[in-house]
Amino acid sequence: MKIVLARLCDIAMTLLGAAIAARLCFGEAVPHPLLHCFSAVMVAALVAMAFPGYSIYLSWRGRPLRPLFLRVLAAWFSVQALACALVFLLGGIHTLSGRWLLVWALLTAVLLVATRMAVYSMLRRYRHAGHDLRHVSVIGHGRYFDRVSRDTDGNAAAGFKVVDVVKLAAVSADADQSAVDHDIDALRRVHDSIESNAIREVWLALPMTAEASLQRCVDALRGTLIDLRLLPDVDALGVQEHGGALAFIGRPAISLSPVALPREAITGKEVFDRVFAALALLALSPLMLGIALCVKCSSPGPVFFRQRRKGLNGQTFSIYKFRSMRLHAPEHGVVKQATRDDPRITRVGRFLRRTSLDELPQFINVLRGEMSVVGPRPHAIEHDELYRTLISGYMDRYRIKPGITGWAQVNGHRGETERVEKMAARVEHDLYYLRHWSFALDLRIVVATILRGFVGHQAY
Repeated sequence: MKIVLARLCDIAMTLLGAAIAARLCFGEAVPHPLLHCFSAVMVAALVAMAFPGYSIYLSWRGRPLRPLFLRVLAAWFSVQALACALVFLLGGIHTLSGRWLLVWALLTAVLLVATRMAVYSMLRRYRHAGHDLRHVSVIGHGRYFDRVSRDTDGNAAAGFKVVDVVKLAAVSADADQSAVDHDIDALRRVHDSIESNAIREVWLALPMTAEASLQRCVDALRGTLIDLRLLPDVDALGVQEHGGALAFIGRPAISLSPVALPREAITGKEVFDRVFAALALLALSPLMLGIALCVKCSSPGPVFFRQRRKGLNGQTFSIYKFRSMRLHAPEHGVVKQATRDDPRITRVGRFLRRTSLDELPQFINVLRGEMSVVGPRPHAIEHDELYRTLISGYMDRYRIKPGITGWAQVNGHRGETERVEKMAARVEHDLYYLRHWSFALDLRIVVATILRGFVGHQAY
């Protein structure tokens, strides 16, 4: 939503700049008003399409503003140049006022930067009041570690709050076993406190020679959904300019977490999800009403089955399905997967599960923003707790929203996962989707699901 508002604001500033420039240059009598209006609307459309490609909608949190402002200016003047080229090709460049184009370009550049400065100023005050702060755990050793912890905790405007500080002992190659054991216990406590302290990021402020400590930190935090960053102590090398790594809180930083989708891609994907889900619910409503009546008549109980699942960043939500089983009392903390010829499944439910029609109510979850049309399938929370320790990268699936269908499902990985190898194969396909996502891949999965994904021998 923030990105959508930012893009709408940029479009509004573009049109406002054109209107003010016209007033300054022409007064009330604008020559060729239709051509000037067309030019303004065309440039606004180019702004909407081209600006995301310049990465100007990245989060400001922890990042220097000057490069962001320079990218905004580069994006705007590139769009303006492209618009002039298009108008020239259409034969209207001689009719447009050059003075108006110049005043518009300069005025809009000022407006685009000024709005961002105003928003950032309000954001600084908001964060100084203790709001919109991401909880951080800082792990490290030495004076550099102390400096990072102190500077971050005293700079709320950057958007972070240090809630946990862990000083390691075994950072040298010849550290004794007691120091190593101390660090392992400390890292285990960090892992256990991530949820209770709502920690979103862990920063490793370590010397560049502490390979063993770095590996222990990565191993200890594997299977979590926090953002892990390495802030190496390059100052110890006498390096003054840090051009080789991302500048973060004024220091070079290297992300050690799997990269989720770019924010621009997430925005486009969410728009597609909401539109697709709304159209699907509208088109399928007669079918869903018929299924609901069949479920209600098949056995006593509600039409919908609801179960808690994990979604984006591990946040839980209630997933909806058409009920396919008879009511029964499950064991506390135990989720028994459906098996072939499972006596709990009704006759109607067996058909629904075989054809995946029981999943149709999940378009409601998509419309509510809890799921996506395409993405890794969410599993029972009890299964998450089991497999996160057995399968590397299992929890990385939740760095994007879970989906109704996914790359694993259209490649035959559906149904019961009675062996760890089956779940590992499913996770491998989910991670492939995460690494190779594109809108074209989403469309390919949707088409494959419609053509062959609704019926499968592995679903029962």
